Amino acid sequence: MQDMLSLAIIWGGVFFSYYFAEKTKLTAVLYFLAFGCLMVNFGILPETSSEFIRGFSELGIILIMFALGFEENTGNFIKGIKRSWGIALFGALAPFAAAYCVSIFFFEDVRLAIMCSLAMTATAVSLTMVSLKSENLQSSGAATGIMTSAILDDIGSLAAVAIIVPLATGDAEFSAYGILFILFKASLFFIFISLLEIFIFPHKSHLRIFDLFPFLRTFGIKGILSFSRGEHSTLSVLLIALIISLISHEFGFHPAVGAYMAGLIIKQDYFFFHDHPNTNYYDQTKKIVDNVAFSWIGPIFFVELGTKIVFDQSILISVIPHIIAMTVALIFAQILSAAFAARFTGNFEWHESIMIGFGMLGRAELAFVVMDIGYVQHNIISTKAFYTLMATAFILNTIVP
Repeated sequence: MQDMLSLAIIWGGVFFSYYFAEKTKLTAVLYFLAFGCLMVNFGILPETSSEFIRGFSELGIILIMFALGFEENTGNFIKGIKRSWGIALFGALAPFAAAYCVSIFFFEDVRLAIMCSLAMTATAVSLTMVSLKSENLQSSGAATGIMTSAILDDIGSLAAVAIIVPLATGDAEFSAYGILFILFKASLFFIFISLLEIFIFPHKSHLRIFDLFPFLRTFGIKGILSFSRGEHSTLSVLLIALIISLISHEFGFHPAVGAYMAGLIIKQDYFFFHDHPNTNYYDQTKKIVDNVAFSWIGPIFFVELGTKIVFDQSILISVIPHIIAMTVALIFAQILSAAFAARFTGNFEWHESIMIGFGMLGRAELAFVVMDIGYVQHNIISTKAFYTLMATAFILNTIVP
């Protein structure tokens, strides 16, 4: 019954976290982490989570990453690439380099510095959109630039996680051969995802191969989603997400990478069934997936990660210079790189460019995935570095609104 009690406490904390997030206009993730931290330091939650809670936590991050990919419109994303590629590229390279320099200066460990840099690269899309919506700016040109570049940034970060993490964790050889092998596996995985999107999932396509081989039109994901009048479409997409996550893990990558890619390639068009034209199965499925991912299973990942922050006054005091240096470096690197890139590669106005720079300050869920991999799973990130990253992410996410 101890596991049930822990789960009840966590869900209670998640409920109140959403309440305070709504009142303060901050992302609920900050409150999830803070709640887990408070509970473990007051002795209410254990420092070492049970297998039951850890299992829920792992499932939670897979659901979150799938939901984030599932809500992206790949068509709008592709249209915005031409204008936002520079923002994504320079807006990711600059904070990566800044975090690496600060980490290598204080901790003098290349693998640790790489993990810290990865954690501080991805931008928090959801936090930025909530902030823009509160000011009625969600439809502005700058908002479009932020969203497209942030999605590109996250995809690039996912690719970097897929390639770099196995090297940093020692699962692959850190040599020319090891790097090439990881690049080869990453290429195979993304080719596999591309084949799913182009040939396996669609019923209809403009590709000539579908005209040459009409039998391909008899397959596709729509037949699975429409089974039993679409009543099991949610089960179908979650099963697909889990299978691709497991395949991602077999390729040596974090399951979250596969989950996000699974969400990205499942399109809204697949949910339009000719025999049920008046029912929006996509909205129904998305509503259930979002509820599961963001309301009652996904948040357990962040609360459980927060329980890793066991306050040690001496450590906290000792990393204050690290936190200040990391935060200041990232603020300047992120704002300047994204703003100048928006102005000179995306042709945004200066006021829009500056807003894009500020809008990309938040750190995304992927940051906490990398922290979990580096600190909890592989012990690459030291306790001091973990404190530094968590505090920096908290400050940056607070600044955005």
